[in-house]
Amino acid sequence: MKKKIYIDGMSCEHCVKRVEKTLNSIEGLKNVKVKIGLAEVETSSDINDLVFKNSIEDIGYDVTKIE
Repeated sequence: MKKKIYIDGMSCEHCVKRVEKTLNSIEGLKNVKVKIGLAEVETSSDINDLVFKNSIEDIGYDVTKIE
């Protein structure tokens, strides 16, 4: 399953690396691609959107939409 996570508050490569590291710590992800304002993840199992939202918001960014 692939998801797009739209993120506010990212402004540089440091932000990208921080979000990437956070997402990679979630079990069940096969692939993670992050650029400013957007993360694309591919999961091997059904992971609740709140897991992504809470993980990203815990490090100081805002998730505006997940599709």
